Amino acid sequence: MIRHQRGAALLVVLFIVALVSIIATQMGVSLQLQGQRTANIKAQNQAQWFALGAEHYATIAMKEVLNLSNGVIHLNQPWAEPISFPIENGVITAQLEDAQACFNINALISAPTSSATMGVTPASSEQTPTQSNGTSTSSVGDLAQAFTELVRRVNGNDTYNAEVVRDSLLDFIDEDTQARQLGAEDETYRGAAFPYLAANRFLADISELRLVNGVDIDWLPELLKYVCVIPNQHTMTININTLTEEDALLLSALLNITEADAQNLISNRPEDGYDDIQAFFNEPLLNTLQLDPMMQAWFTISTEYFTLRTETQYDQSRFFLSSLLRVSNDNELTVVRRKFGRF
Repeated sequence: MIRHQRGAALLVVLFIVALVSIIATQMGVSLQLQGQRTANIKAQNQAQWFALGAEHYATIAMKEVLNLSNGVIHLNQPWAEPISFPIENGVITAQLEDAQACFNINALISAPTSSATMGVTPASSEQTPTQSNGTSTSSVGDLAQAFTELVRRVNGNDTYNAEVVRDSLLDFIDEDTQARQLGAEDETYRGAAFPYLAANRFLADISELRLVNGVDIDWLPELLKYVCVIPNQHTMTININTLTEEDALLLSALLNITEADAQNLISNRPEDGYDDIQAFFNEPLLNTLQLDPMMQAWFTISTEYFTLRTETQYDQSRFFLSSLLRVSNDNELTVVRRKFGRF
């Protein structure tokens, strides 16, 4: 009997030892994971502070560029080159971009009402764009019509779809709930698989464009190369000095000319850009277009908004920051918006 009791006690002791060993192992693993997690958070926080430091440096550097250039911005200036700055256990990479080298779709909220916004096909969308010899088929237009032309040129020349997207986007950002002829308001979006409502305000981010009726994922990535959103900004001014030949399709849609002519305008631009916007309008091709003052107001040689894209690699941690910077009257730059994550 005593022998059986000793055996049972030994089994209990062995069970307790095994249980304690398992608990100790689990605690050790948990502590190790917690320590690694803490180290990762610390490294990520440090990488974020490095990125914010790069942002502050960019605001100082751009103020000097603006002061020295009298506000004229072009791609031959130092800001246009990406920089890499080594840090202990890592590196900071930063790239400044002109945030106005694109079509600000928020500007459509103040686009004038015309046949282009009432579901009537504009004459220019049915005509052949300006030929390479400079003969213009349309001398006037408006912002909504230009957007229609841009969409048509990326969606495979589907004019009807371009007009649907145009009217739907105008309905999506205007304040009323009355749908245009080819547009869509709340009743359309309520019928979606995951219902939502029209924004009825400025867009906050370009990703919202995916929600607009008529937008197709097949050609949306191509459109996103040429459009952007500047928060709470209802005007569109594109810096002609910072467009590249890859932006020729955007320029061709705005001016209703061929893409080849737009590429020629960009490639023949002075090396340091135009010192005066009138010099751009005096180009032989533009003289034949006879741009009205409304269309001329779309172009400038200065920039009010810049996008800074920063990537920080620090101690096996990576941090991505995209900052929208605005230039004030005294050439000070302030942060309008920050976006975290891979861009």
